[in-house]
Amino acid sequence: MGKGRILFVSQEIMPFVPETENSYMGRYLPSYVQEHGREIRVFMPRFSHVNERKNQLHEVIRLSGMNLIVNNADHQLIIKVGSIPTARMQVYFIDNEEYFTHHKGFFDENGNFYADNDERILFFGRGTLEAVRKLAWQPHLIHFTGWFSCMIPFYLRRINKENAFFSGTKTVFSITDDDFKGNFGPDMERKLKADGATAKDLRLFENLDYMTLCKAAITYAHGIVIASPNANPELVAFAHENKRNIIDYNPDRTAFFEQINKLYDSIIGSNINN
Repeated sequence: MGKGRILFVSQEIMPFVPETENSYMGRYLPSYVQEHGREIRVFMPRFSHVNERKNQLHEVIRLSGMNLIVNNADHQLIIKVGSIPTARMQVYFIDNEEYFTHHKGFFDENGNFYADNDERILFFGRGTLEAVRKLAWQPHLIHFTGWFSCMIPFYLRRINKENAFFSGTKTVFSITDDDFKGNFGPDMERKLKADGATAKDLRLFENLDYMTLCKAAITYAHGIVIASPNANPELVAFAHENKRNIIDYNPDRTAFFEQINKLYDSIIGSNINN
């Protein structure tokens, strides 16, 4: 019997970006899980500061080419892949010329929140799941980390209404220290409605800012990992009030990864037949 398929969706993974607490976890947690008998896939955004030549990224033609409609316009989904040879691990990158190629991270050179970050998180969330579906690789659990990945559970629910590919897939959300100021603007509700959001969904995403976005992700998720000692205390308290499956931050990384791996077992079971 296997131990399950885990899809990791992270906004930071070293060595493609500089080492931070989040990028370290994005790199080493999947490796730990793979070494302990699980099958993994790993996705992140292809921001402009991810050097394609240095990291030897190449486009996956069979996965690329699909157009996703965001805000009533077609946007081409481009999938690239790079390897971490020392980890025997591939990382898939979600790319698009408008949303990622000309955008470095989440803020411009003056420190301003990009005006189209709302559309970028919609594209990234939906694009990741569409790419996984084209891979024909059905995950038992999706572990998503950081606010940029927070639309994953929304699209998981939406796609399941149209296609049973993700039927039974569970989710775990990592709360990090990636807080930001500002909000996503008044058009987000209209854009979510166009993507099939229900009245219940829209109540979760009302006046969308960092706190609202992460609380919605916590509400949808089957498990929570407090992935930083500096995680927003209001979000940590909200998670403890609303969720049973929670792993608190542990500075001992090996022990922390072991706890997270056991969390997966508690959510999807330790023995998977398919």
